[in-house]
Amino acid sequence: MKYFLYILKSQSADKYYVGISENPEVRLYYHNNIEKGFTSRYRPWEMVFKKEFNSKSDAADAEKKIKGWKSRVMTERIISGEVKL
Repeated sequence: MKYFLYILKSQSADKYYVGISENPEVRLYYHNNIEKGFTSRYRPWEMVFKKEFNSKSDAADAEKKIKGWKSRVMTERIISGEVKL
């Protein structure tokens, strides 16, 4: 089953959100309309990056790597294509 790593950018604040999903477009809808918590505070969100992986574990490994960096600069380098996952 295919999974996607996605990065969202808040249109109301200078924030990014990294997640994984089988259907990132549906997840974007949830982040913008239904979800509570972190993403609800910074609505609306736009998808700025999406990459397909062959398994959930591969997508989760990439997500963990990005979150482990705790680096806005690295996140932006991924979005720009300067850094490949």
